Amino acid sequence: MSEDDQQPSDLDGQDAIGALFDELEALEAIVDDPTEREQVREAMRAAIDVQGHETPVFGRVVWGFDRADFAEAVLGSLLFGIPMAVESGTVDAGRHIARHPLYFVGTVVAAVAVVVGILYVADFQDVRVANRLFGVVPRRLVGVTVTALLTAVALLTGWGVVAWSADPRVIWVSLCICSVAFVPMAIGAALGDILPGS
Repeated sequence: MSEDDQQPSDLDGQDAIGALFDELEALEAIVDDPTEREQVREAMRAAIDVQGHETPVFGRVVWGFDRADFAEAVLGSLLFGIPMAVESGTVDAGRHIARHPLYFVGTVVAAVAVVVGILYVADFQDVRVANRLFGVVPRRLVGVTVTALLTAVALLTGWGVVAWSADPRVIWVSLCICSVAFVPMAIGAALGDILPGS
């Protein structure tokens, strides 16, 4: 069999899907008509569907953020967060952060930065930005981080690790404890979202 008769490898197919996405994104940027723009997005979704049947879990194009992505992010958050909810060190670290407000800011910024790194820098998957909130922030980034944060608050509240009251000091300490759990839960949410490749 000659080289011309051989089937392209998965990597070649993945490169082709990536190139197709690049062309469709460029087309979407120049199309003025909303109906035509939606047709371009439909073509992108069709490419994702075709890709899902032909390529493995890793190296796929990941586009958009839907209910399935939300469910994967919740699962990832819980897998990384349940140990945080039962570990007393989470409360100790949260109380320490409460005494140093800049540490709280640093903790949240570091968690978001790690999520950005996982989604857009580490190159686990070819993650594309389908829609931006307010024209700036990728919807997947917001979806993953908000999902992790809400899951952290719900889990720690439900299991009695944090309490919420009218006292601002209690709210602050509870928020700081949740921020400690938020870090691994955000990592879990990001990995849970992109690793299945949906």
